[in-house]
Amino acid sequence: MQIHPAIARPQVLSLRGSKIREVANAAMGRPDVLPFWFGESDQPTAESIRQAAIAALQAGRTFYSHNLGQPPLRTATAAYLSRLHRQPISEARLAITNSGVSALMIAAQAIVSPGDRVVVVDPVWPNVAEIPRILGAEVVCVSLRPGPDGFRLDLDQLIEALTSDTRALFLNSPNNPTGWTISADQRRPILERCRERGIWLVADDVYERLYFGKEASAPSFLPIAEPEDRLISANSFSKAWRMTGWRLGWLVAPPTLVERLGVLLEYNTSCAPDFVQAAAVSAIEAGDAHIQALRDDLTVARDHLIAGLSAIPGVEACRPAGAMYAFFRIGAEDDSMALAKRLVDEAGLGLAPGAAFGDGGEGWLRWCFAADVGRLDEGLTRLRAYLRG
Repeated sequence: MQIHPAIARPQVLSLRGSKIREVANAAMGRPDVLPFWFGESDQPTAESIRQAAIAALQAGRTFYSHNLGQPPLRTATAAYLSRLHRQPISEARLAITNSGVSALMIAAQAIVSPGDRVVVVDPVWPNVAEIPRILGAEVVCVSLRPGPDGFRLDLDQLIEALTSDTRALFLNSPNNPTGWTISADQRRPILERCRERGIWLVADDVYERLYFGKEASAPSFLPIAEPEDRLISANSFSKAWRMTGWRLGWLVAPPTLVERLGVLLEYNTSCAPDFVQAAAVSAIEAGDAHIQALRDDLTVARDHLIAGLSAIPGVEACRPAGAMYAFFRIGAEDDSMALAKRLVDEAGLGLAPGAAFGDGGEGWLRWCFAADVGRLDEGLTRLRAYLRG
């Protein structure tokens, strides 16, 4: 009897494992290591949000819910987004998902086919680039460039990459890991190019509220787009509300697409947990107090860490305009994975290797600064000691 090899399909076999997880898994649970590798706050979700979930559980809200999300959450999210972007965003454009990464996967499943050409702006969180690859797409990267004022986008290079045979553009701003944030005047040319060529624009907006400008939100495509545009905005409750473990996100898409998103959700996860959605309603209805508190904390932490890194000889640190990461490099180090592992073993410092975020991130390290300043100082002390040898 012939037994065929029990292996996955080629697209899955070719996937690159997460280099962030590779470093973290090797050191997780070690009390001597200070972990800054994952992108989450070191503070728990606000008490009022947790209590809303507890109340929903006690009320027996443990059953299946609507594929697209419970009406109260869709209503609250639509109102929140309409206020934030000063543009009406109807419930008909909304789908609630089981996390932000699920939102990206659902969006990709809706629009990407095997063999499609997909453009991704990198360095970027690996899931953004790997999701189209899982679906059999050809991924072409346009890399951000480091400069004295942080990373920047070569707009002409991106526009040139958006060829007539491009199916979709995936763009994350504010960007993980660099903190680059698209400028208001860069949005229109990108949107117009996508309109002209019929290209889907998938905006990963998960960090839009973690922005260090004066505005309440980073520049977004939502206020300048029409509801029928080929624009999908993927977002999450994870970052702005300190809800990473709750696994709840949403999509804003053309109404004509949302109906089919409900079908895709049925065949992926069916629905998001009802009691988690109750917590999300509470988070939105509490207003921006929780978000502003986090932004204030992150501003202090960013300035403190960037100043500390910049004061170390041989370290180049870019000042991020958004998100929660310092992206920096050390002298002539060009193997970020090897460096990250040495820092774990020899300094007890857990950072994410830049290579995890694509070729454009090689040679760099990512440090999540959503942490107490005292812990950041201890990390800086360990880094300085390591570099002194």
